[in-house]
Amino acid sequence: MELLKAFSGTFLEAGCDEVGRGCLCGPVVAAAVILDENFNQNLVNDSKKLTFKTRMALDDYIKENVKDFAIAQLPPSYIDEFNILNASIHAMHLALDQLKIRPELLLIDGNKFHPYQSIPHQCIIKGDSKILSIACASILAKNYRDKLMIELHEEFPEYGWNKNMGYATKQHREALNKYGPTIHHRQSFRLNYD
Repeated sequence: MELLKAFSGTFLEAGCDEVGRGCLCGPVVAAAVILDENFNQNLVNDSKKLTFKTRMALDDYIKENVKDFAIAQLPPSYIDEFNILNASIHAMHLALDQLKIRPELLLIDGNKFHPYQSIPHQCIIKGDSKILSIACASILAKNYRDKLMIELHEEFPEYGWNKNMGYATKQHREALNKYGPTIHHRQSFRLNYD
């Protein structure tokens, strides 16, 4: 299914998405993207449906061919203090703060969002597989977070973050039981799998 280039057809839109909500460790990362009218890349889709290689290849294309984009992250300590939903939404707000162009409508992947300044927003369930700007945001956020987790893997190779990106795979759970949590783990998440 071809993704919609615009939701309203009237307003300057920013698509927003986050990644890392279900992970046991690492930051939550959000991105905001304002498309250019001439943006034309039919490989763009929900980041979860793309291979690592395709996503990484699309990264530069998106950054060079959109009107504006921004990426923000919040650490496990923030997630532990304010919960993952609030951290995800705040990360989107931080990404929006960095945009040089002010959007007139925010398109949010999912069903929950806190109002941002006085800009109207529209929550769209599975928006990353329906709206092009949200799909672009999902790719930028996922690529940024994956690169970060691969770097953190060098510091703590036992947990396999270069492959599981912090999700609760068998290897990750077994390493947690054997070595315990690291400074990058979310203490408010269930980390004991005995």
